[in-house]
Amino acid sequence: MCWGKFLVSFKLKYSLRTLFLSYPVRCKDFSLCYWNPYWMLPSDVCGMNCFWEAAFRYGPKVQPVERMHLAVVACGERLEETITMLKSAIIFSIKPLQFHIFAEDQLHDSFKGILDTWSFLQTFNYSLYPISFPSENAVEWKKLFKPCASQRLFLPLILKEVDSLLYVDTDILFLRPVDDIWSLLKKFNSTQIAAMAPEHEEPRIGWYNRFARHPYYGKTGVNSGVMLMNMTRIRGKYFKNDMTTVRMRWGDILMPLLKKYKLNITWGDQDLLNIIFFHNPESLFVFPCQWNYRPDHCIYGSNCREAEEEGIFILHGNRGVYHDDKQPAFRAIYEALRNCSFEDDHIRSLLKPLELELQKTVHTYCGKIYKIFIKRLTKSIQDRYDRPPKER
Repeated sequence: MCWGKFLVSFKLKYSLRTLFLSYPVRCKDFSLCYWNPYWMLPSDVCGMNCFWEAAFRYGPKVQPVERMHLAVVACGERLEETITMLKSAIIFSIKPLQFHIFAEDQLHDSFKGILDTWSFLQTFNYSLYPISFPSENAVEWKKLFKPCASQRLFLPLILKEVDSLLYVDTDILFLRPVDDIWSLLKKFNSTQIAAMAPEHEEPRIGWYNRFARHPYYGKTGVNSGVMLMNMTRIRGKYFKNDMTTVRMRWGDILMPLLKKYKLNITWGDQDLLNIIFFHNPESLFVFPCQWNYRPDHCIYGSNCREAEEEGIFILHGNRGVYHDDKQPAFRAIYEALRNCSFEDDHIRSLLKPLELELQKTVHTYCGKIYKIFIKRLTKSIQDRYDRPPKER
């Protein structure tokens, strides 16, 4: 063989691969031969070509791993909340996760220090990003509603290589796998680009239908604390609006909307999303309230029928309820997941002490229906940790 003699002359100094690349006369590029035992090599082709090409052509095909992309924006005193949210996502999810964490610069080292200690799990990757807005209006965007909250509006423009994304607020807790809400992307019809839950189920206690001074989606508006997005479609869509007869793209519509409505909006970026989907209702997929369960669903009496039937899927502790005594049922769930480790036995043993804590909250409206807080959580733990590995 041509390369065999060459190998001897070099006294095994180089690897086969090095020899293949360093002998240009007969060892040419790939795709010069087909793996056929009856095929005669042309005089100018080295047999090593066939060896390498066969390895690449007929070797095992490695399928790319599908990752679920999860984004969060953290500013101020939101480190612990965000870490607890990320932990809840990891504990129950099946497919690997890619976290996109947008945070103030002073929080980056803390995030990195904690998340790097979780690397042994090998179930997630993460990327840290600075808070960034369009330079000409950065100050105005940063101060809208809460610090940094409007960052979510620019995710389709920043994460240009990401096709689909689940955005959540820092005060979110997953009580079932992220895989399940991610699967709703497949239920989008051809016009839908995003999914959110209604702001209220009961119009009599709704905010938008009673107080809003701007257009909003549907009967009671939508809540943007959990927002599933097909960002490829968002980037490609031209949106109807009430500022011009010309449809506008996502990156072009945001600032004009803010200028028109900034004196009339209360909830910042969420209000802008409501305005956008008021004019483009065909573009929104609405999922039920158990995917974004908030204190408003129980503080005046239970008004999320789906959660009563199936349990809470995603808990949203807005109004700071994880950190005060106003809604102890929410706080009990948060503290249980915050203090939980990734050890299987620890996760399995989470339920009994949690139920005892929840039983102490029955003096509140939310506590009276505490079983819906652990109904889906119990099933998630059983499905993920009580079955043999092959059945998970």
